[in-house]
Amino acid sequence: MELKDIKSIYFIGAGGIGMSAIARYFMKKGKEVAGYDKTPSNLTRQLEQEGMNIHYDENIDSIPQTCKNKENTLVVYTPAIPESHKELAYFRQEGFDIEKRAQVLGMLTRTHKGLCFAGTHGKTTTSTMCAHIMHQSKHDCNAFLGGISKNYSTNYILSEDSDYVVIEADEFDRSFHQLRPWMSVITSTDPDHLDIYGTKEAYLESFRHYTTLIQPGGALIVHKGLEMKADVDKDVKTYEYALDEGDFHAENIKIGNGKITFDFISPIENVTDIELGHPIPINIENGVAAMAMAQLAGCTAEELRNGMKTYRGVDRRFDFKINNENIVFLSDYAHHPKEIYQSAKSIRELYKNKKITAIFQPHLYTRTRDFYKDFADSLSLLDRVVLCDIYPAREEPIPGVSSQLILDNLKPGVEKRLVKKEDILDFVATDNFEVLLVLGAGDLDNYVPQIAEILLNKYK
Repeated sequence: MELKDIKSIYFIGAGGIGMSAIARYFMKKGKEVAGYDKTPSNLTRQLEQEGMNIHYDENIDSIPQTCKNKENTLVVYTPAIPESHKELAYFRQEGFDIEKRAQVLGMLTRTHKGLCFAGTHGKTTTSTMCAHIMHQSKHDCNAFLGGISKNYSTNYILSEDSDYVVIEADEFDRSFHQLRPWMSVITSTDPDHLDIYGTKEAYLESFRHYTTLIQPGGALIVHKGLEMKADVDKDVKTYEYALDEGDFHAENIKIGNGKITFDFISPIENVTDIELGHPIPINIENGVAAMAMAQLAGCTAEELRNGMKTYRGVDRRFDFKINNENIVFLSDYAHHPKEIYQSAKSIRELYKNKKITAIFQPHLYTRTRDFYKDFADSLSLLDRVVLCDIYPAREEPIPGVSSQLILDNLKPGVEKRLVKKEDILDFVATDNFEVLLVLGAGDLDNYVPQIAEILLNKYK
């Protein structure tokens, strides 16, 4: 189905962060947009306020009549939706045009210049940084992000005129194979989603295949030292980046008094005196990747400086909720061992002399089974670790796999305990903290506003 022929779009799994961005795109284009999600959330409520018709019961009768004409209705679903879902089964039976979210993004990379960000971790921050740089530049952009930008309070940017689209290229379910990037950054290839890929080798092969999809005349910017082997067209330029080495890197880094500055070294043009608007050590390297992409897309030195200085971060990505002399509290979506390592390392750099407590909710039984020792190693950088039960998401329990596996492998000297999710607020109310960090991609984040309120009352 061509975009011009679509009148209605129906989303199954409408409340997902990536799905909602596409829903917003089509609403802005004046299409009839409706959908289903399992449970209400802040995001679904926002979508409803913006005009989207959403229901929360798996019921064919709840589908609006405007979305029951297969000649002009596109159905979009997320891979997390099971094939047995009643509404998905209905649309399949009736012969509707049904596509995954990634296929719709793929359509956009064929009609725009796709600036795509792939990687096990780091892709949300780098893509959001780049989108902000591009949006405030003369080039502007459309953007479909994996997190809520704090600059725009949304995961989506729309431009009426720009030829650029910034996309977070998700490797889950091989979704990024649907894209045709003009240029791409690959931040990391640490094995993940082994419930999908099976082996590390298959995971790395998936990234190799992704590089073959970059369009001739485009570019690949890959983090130096990755195991993945790129396989690009002969007319695709390849660059490497890292913190302090590679074609793109940082020099003259200065960290202190809540401020981070550095010089951006580039084969195109060096840019001095970059200041991070969201001054976290890991954002130096993320910023190098984002600026490399934006510079290759034509942004000037001043546009890079201004974009980085005014960047405010992403919700749930090293997200400070309270930061004063009495208490520091932040939330971070980190849910892979390497992400947790980077988060723990950054917070340790910022608060060398404070006791750091992390509350971690592991995400998925398979990920816990595959990486529990790595989780324990990363969490052992902190002083105290509180573990909640595993958030199952799409999975059934696996015998013998629980948060206890991580707890038992924490290094000696780390204070540790298990606390049930429903008891977390009582734990926060009765314990003492200097720096508190909530980690994970599950639903523990729902407690963050209440935790912040408790801490503000305790540490006035």
